[in-house]
Parts: sequence; structure tokens; C-alpha cells
Amino acid sequence: MIPGTLSIVLRNPTLRLVALTVLGVGAVNASLYPYQSLVAVQRVGLSEAAFSLVLVVAAVTGVAAALTAGIVTDRKARRRPAALLASGAALAGPLAMWLHPSPVTLILCHGLLIPASASLYGQAFALARLACADLADQRDGIIATLRALLSLAFVATMLLWSAAFSAGADVMAVYPVATVTALCLFALLWAFWPRDGRGTWQDQPSGLSVMQALGELAQPSVLIRVALLGAIAAGPVLYLALAPLVFDAAAGRDAADVALYVGMVAGWEVPFMLLLALALRHLSRGTLIALGAAVYAAHVVLMPLLVGSPLIWAVPVLAGIGGAAILTLPLSYLQDLLSARPGTASALLAVQKVVGDTLAAAAFAIGTLVPGYMLAAVIGGGVMVGGAVALMVLDRRRLSAS
Repeated sequence: MIPGTLSIVLRNPTLRLVALTVLGVGAVNASLYPYQSLVAVQRVGLSEAAFSLVLVVAAVTGVAAALTAGIVTDRKARRRPAALLASGAALAGPLAMWLHPSPVTLILCHGLLIPASASLYGQAFALARLACADLADQRDGIIATLRALLSLAFVATMLLWSAAFSAGADVMAVYPVATVTALCLFALLWAFWPRDGRGTWQDQPSGLSVMQALGELAQPSVLIRVALLGAIAAGPVLYLALAPLVFDAAAGRDAADVALYVGMVAGWEVPFMLLLALALRHLSRGTLIALGAAVYAAHVVLMPLLVGSPLIWAVPVLAGIGGAAILTLPLSYLQDLLSARPGTASALLAVQKVVGDTLAAAAFAIGTLVPGYMLAAVIGGGVMVGGAVALMVLDRRRLSAS
């Protein structure tokens, strides 16, 4: 039997398109991001320092592209050109690396084109928000289901690449495969992304200039909540930074254990995301975000504590439970924060990610001043729980005031 929200997605043509878009984005990202450092340093000759600068450029490009796309699409309610432009960037980047791999091409691909194409993720969820105009009571569950497809695509693609590399495939093969995947995605959007003004929903242009829209985003009520969601998002970033180091430092553990653990975490996220709609019938979104943050923080702290024990293989279940909430519900939370600006609201995910990356880096830097990784994990878990509690307090005050 198909879960209710998944059934809705499959029956609705626009949500079905968003689902396929998310699957395509996940497949392209899973082909490129895990191997970009290896290609940069070992294949095209960039130094570690130079590649670090590429990552900084990529982060700035990603935020700028997401905010620009969100603001411009909201201003005129013209979303199709921006979606096609982003998918075109997703196609051009790996195509360039396939045809002419070089340091300059890698900077163009991984520093500019692929990060810019990431704006398609926010645009897809903005379209989902519009398509759910008559499904307000089920919107959170639908968004969670769509987000689960991203994890599913990532896990499936990683498994396929693992099998391909075990069979002797070269790492540069990721670029032609990503090119073909991105080409299919571009063709899909060209054929089926709704023509502007022809949807079954009302998409009211904001008419705001870029500066006016940025002023709206700069309101304390918006910025504080984005920052607190960023604190919660620091947990998954820190976990990915710590996992290889924690397992490498443990006796009897190796890189294969890291791959298995990370794969289990991503694998457990999918079923719990699909079940999130059931939890939303009994608990509010804010409560689930807070509970999810607490459970995920427990996973981050328990990982270095139990890495030498067989119990470590039960910890990914906690990551799946907590991740289901903190990776999906902030999407609809941000959309409700700026309900009349679906594009800009979805673009705030990029700002949230920058905050999360920064706080995770700070927790890592401070925590590793002492030997071991336990302190870093505890700091990261504390940041997550602190952000979740503060968010709950703010929202309760707002409800009390209203």
C-alpha cells in the first residue's frame, strides 16, 4: 500500500515533476560532490589550499545564486526560465569536465556552475509549495516525502558508483554519467515545467526590487529563525566531518566501516521521512523539529562514544529518526515564514546551510583543541539542542502575542 502523501505526489502532475526533479538533482550531486576533492587534487593537479578556495567560491556562489533566483522569480512570478537556467548550469559543468578536464575547468564546474545549479533545489520546492495551495493540512508531509526522494537518490547513486569502482571504473567516469543525467533533467524540465501563469494555483508577483526583498529578509524575526535553524543544521555537517576521523582513530575500524555507517544513516532517513506525515498528525512541526534535533544530537555524541562497540551499528537509527525531522521540516517552516514569497523562502535554505557550516566548523575547531573527538561532538550536540529550544521559545512567544 502506498503511503498517503506519496500517493498524492504520484497523482499530482506538478508534484510528480518535482519528485523527478529532486531525484535528478540527487543523482547528479551524488555523482559529483563525493569525488570532487579527489579529482581536484589527484587528477587535475590543484593543491589542497587551492581546492579550499574553490570550496569558498562555491559556497558564495551557491548562496548568491539561490537568493537571486528566489527574489527574481518571486518578483515577476516567472519561474520556468530560472529553472531551465539552473538545470542548464548542472549540464554545462560536468560536460566541460568531461570534454576538457583541467584546473580552470574544475574551478568553473565545481566553483561556479554546479553551485549555481543548486538553486534548482529551492525552486523545485517553491513549485511544490504552490502546487500544495489546496493541500495545506498535508503540505508538511508532502514536503517530507519529496525530501526523502533526495536521500533515496543519493543512496542509490552511491551504491551504483561503489559497484562501478569495485569493477574497475575510473573516477573521471562520474562526469559523463552526470552529464547524461543532467541532460535528462534539462529535457524533463523543458517539456513539463509549467508555463508561467498557466498553473492551477495563484502565483502573485511580489513586485519587490532586489534591495526591497533583501530588506524583507533582513528583518530580525526572519534572520534569527534562519540562524537558529542553521544551528540545528550544524549537526549533520559536523557528523560528516567527524565520522571518518572517529572511525579511523578506533582500533579495528577502517574506511569500509565509514562507508557502511554513512550509508546506513542515509538509508534510515528515507523510511522515517516517509513516515513523518503520520507523526505530524499528533505533534506540531515545531515540536518535531525540537525532538528531531535532540535525537540527532544524541547520535552525534554517541558516535565517538560507541565507535569501538558493536552498538555503534544501532546509532544510525537515531540519525534516521532525527534527520527525518531536521532535514525536511525546516523547508516548510521557512516557506511559512515568508508565505507570500515561495521562491525567496526556499532560497533561505542556502543561508541556513552557510550558518550550519560555520557553526559546525567552529564546533570542530574548538572541540579538537583537546585530544579525541568527544568534545567536538558534545559541543555540536549542544549547539543543535540550544538552537531547537530557542526556536521553540520564540515561536511560543509569537503565538502568545497573537
